Amino acid sequence: MRAALAAWLVLSLLGGTGAQGMCGDPPAAPSRSIPAPQLSPEERLSPHMPQSLRCDACHAIAFQIEEQLSKAEGKVGKKALKESDYIEVLERSCSQDWESYGVLELDGEKRLSGPGLPSQHPLSVLVSGGPWPGRLSKLCHGYVGEQGEAQIYSAHRRGSAALRQLLCHGDKGPCASQKERPDPRKALQNEL
Repeated sequence: MRAALAAWLVLSLLGGTGAQGMCGDPPAAPSRSIPAPQLSPEERLSPHMPQSLRCDACHAIAFQIEEQLSKAEGKVGKKALKESDYIEVLERSCSQDWESYGVLELDGEKRLSGPGLPSQHPLSVLVSGGPWPGRLSKLCHGYVGEQGEAQIYSAHRRGSAALRQLLCHGDKGPCASQKERPDPRKALQNEL
């Protein structure tokens, strides 16, 4: 019996199986490979937000504007802000770094991801930085210039849905052809 055990041990060591997987070691987890999104030349190089991502970008911008205006109102006791104050907040909202946003690919579709957007699949690769922050800032400034600070602040005072409707879902908004998405805050609360 001893000879058979010794022969088995020698053969195991020579065969490369050795003591790996013995002595109660947990089995090795299967490895998964998740590729980064394959970006087109337009998505990589253009200074403009690609058309396919403009609705997501608009929702991200509306979320950031809403957050910044609400924070500023909280400092004055939920009262309406003075015109000079909300203009400053809107400028700050659009000029932020936007580094927490990026693009990922889910089921072959590229989506913008970040705060205020519906959460995505946990096993995906987010490509952030690069052109995305500049594109979001430029788009944000464009919305403020197009709609006007007073109209944006008025929509904010009516609620986040009114702000998203004004910026994203109006007749010429980037989401006009899409149905309204669920409120990102509710989506985030459901995950908790």
